[in-house]
Amino acid sequence: MSDRELIDRIERASGLDGKANPGAALRRFADRAQEEGLLDVAYAMADSPLGELLVAATDRGVVRVAYIDEHVGREEVLEDLARRVSPRVLEAPARLDDARRQLDDYFGGRRAEFDLPVDLSLVAPFTDRVLTRTAAIPPGQVLTYGEVAAEIGHARAARAVGNALGSNPIPIVVPCHRVVRSGGGLGGYTGGTHRKEHLLRLERGDAALR
Repeated sequence: MSDRELIDRIERASGLDGKANPGAALRRFADRAQEEGLLDVAYAMADSPLGELLVAATDRGVVRVAYIDEHVGREEVLEDLARRVSPRVLEAPARLDDARRQLDDYFGGRRAEFDLPVDLSLVAPFTDRVLTRTAAIPPGQVLTYGEVAAEIGHARAARAVGNALGSNPIPIVVPCHRVVRSGGGLGGYTGGTHRKEHLLRLERGDAALR
């Protein structure tokens, strides 16, 4: 049976007419799609002080957190996930409840670190090493690009570390914002330096963010 035939069957079984309660129908569809092995990447939208976020996960963990704004659209992110992970991408908010709750707690000052499995299948081995080291930087602390490079055994690769952090597919959860330039400069950030500054101030507990 083809994927299209399975989808048609799931739609019929889930009662996905959307007339009475479209939200419930979509949840039933997502549940049946997972049961039938048609859901490889679940995603949901989340609000934050830094704008709308798209959060996606595979069975292995959170695979993508994307800032959705005038520079990056939802469809662009979903197409990238479909191309690089699996075309079986479906909006399934219940699968992301824990991730979204932890993000709310983080931005609300009730949580300093995340307790979420992550899926780094979108990154190359060098970037994996950079992000793994970055994930271990405690909240409120920073390392420089050069320090991260030295700690992963590539002391002269500060620029490569910066490029790797710039391609981090899971910002916030994997805290690439905690890596800065030597001399005190912020350095770049995939969501813009204003977001990087906000995250660092939030983790320092600046009164202006309360």
